[in-house]
Amino acid sequence: MQPVAKPSLYERLGGVYSIATVVDDFINRIMADPRLNSNPLVDAAHHRVPPAGFKYLVTEMVCWATGGPQKYTGKSMADSHRDLKITSKEWDSFLDDFQQTLDKYKVPAAEQAELKAIVNSTRADIVVDAAAGAAAKP
Repeated sequence: MQPVAKPSLYERLGGVYSIATVVDDFINRIMADPRLNSNPLVDAAHHRVPPAGFKYLVTEMVCWATGGPQKYTGKSMADSHRDLKITSKEWDSFLDDFQQTLDKYKVPAAEQAELKAIVNSTRADIVVDAAAGAAAKP
């Protein structure tokens, strides 16, 4: 008897339609967050890109990163955030917005942990003081 394979995170999240719904809420939340928009570079970026296109690329990325069939076609996290000078405090605000969205949609704890690990794996490419903080540790 073959062991049953565990469904991918993509499947456990409900696939593209569920992921797109959560991304829609999350992007609306971060685009309007005054804690993020107090950084003039972030605020300018939020007004430079159409929300629909931003949501599309984030949905594509989340689907790809969670094991879905989609392929991410956007820029790397380092390239797309290089000039935004995002701080650790702004990163924490971003994570707070993420948590609020996950809670709103009642994403189960195990899936939340996996999603947070994926998001946190991008921190060094996004936060300007992340590399300095990592380099300071022995």
